[in-house]
Amino acid sequence: MRIPKTIKYTDDQRRLIEYLKEGVLKGKTYYKSKHIATEIGMSPKTVGSNILYISKTYKELVIHRWGYSNSTTWKVMLPEAA
Repeated sequence: MRIPKTIKYTDDQRRLIEYLKEGVLKGKTYYKSKHIATEIGMSPKTVGSNILYISKTYKELVIHRWGYSNSTTWKVMLPEAA
């Protein structure tokens, strides 16, 4: 999966996309913003706002806000699995 050139993503958004793609390809589906933040060096708030933007613009992953318990949980899948 490539990050499309037609949409301009920030460095933080690119890191987040790569992190999510890598996890999905390894079979991971659910992600908490606070855990992502710790692993890639962002604040949970930054992760949340960027993942929301990515969910609307990046079509190689299907991303849904799944729940909230101590941190937002995101469900991330490949389009063919959705």
